Amino acid sequence: MSKAIVTGGAGFIGSNLVDLLIEKGFQVVVIDNLETGKKENINPQAKFIKEDIVNFEKIKPLFEGVDYVFHLAALPRIQPSFSDPLYHEKANVIGTINCLLACKGKNIKKFVFSASSACYGNPKELPTTEKAEIDCLCPYALQKYAAEQYCLILGKRYNIPVNSLRYFNVYGPRSFNEKNPFNAYSSVIGIFENQKKKGQKLTITGDGEQSRDFIHVGDVALANLLAAQSDLLYGLYNVGFGKPYTINQIAKMYNTEYIYIPERKGEARITHANIEKIKKELGWKPVISIEDYVRRENKNN
Repeated sequence: MSKAIVTGGAGFIGSNLVDLLIEKGFQVVVIDNLETGKKENINPQAKFIKEDIVNFEKIKPLFEGVDYVFHLAALPRIQPSFSDPLYHEKANVIGTINCLLACKGKNIKKFVFSASSACYGNPKELPTTEKAEIDCLCPYALQKYAAEQYCLILGKRYNIPVNSLRYFNVYGPRSFNEKNPFNAYSSVIGIFENQKKKGQKLTITGDGEQSRDFIHVGDVALANLLAAQSDLLYGLYNVGFGKPYTINQIAKMYNTEYIYIPERKGEARITHANIEKIKKELGWKPVISIEDYVRRENKNN
């Protein structure tokens, strides 16, 4: 039985990945400080260790005898990263370096890093390939890009096989956390769902014509598994659906009232993934469309 560590395994994407790994027969250890994750998200078949990846000496022994590392632990918060960039730098960059150092000399089969399409900013190239210009609009985007580069540079130096996944706009079960509304993964989908359940009007930032490439967390979890099992090394892969929707279009799918609120600075106007590389090299393709997902949610609620 393969043993995997999932850092951030109590969070939105991490917990969904843990579920998939356990379903596939992995022995899973979750490392999470529960700052943005929730203990109730963790699969009971996983071993849970409450620890912060910033504490290198505490996490180093946990990587003994591990086959795969899925590094998702981060502070995925765009607006707060402006007000407290040092705090976010420690979690998003130093924490990543600590995980890489903990893997050094451990014969890890694959280290899969959760990166972000935020590194593309407002891209000139649409749909955006992995070779597009880097244009970080906020500290969070810069930190995730820096962490990704550390994975590639230190991975090659320390002989740690690495692949990196640049997520676009992930949505799905456990995405919305009222205690952490600034989470970059509290996507508009989760916010809209929460507002509709409470009988509130949906809130659209700005003019609503900003568009996003939405990708379901189940598809993201599968991309992680395929990136781990692949023989390819040091690859960068976009993980999106390949089709953007405006926020206005999404709001109309919910068949309820909506209002407009001021736009948020430091966020991209459009995200649109070119996913040809991951389809060709890892054999991955998205299965769940946003239309089907919202239709099911409307029917269930």
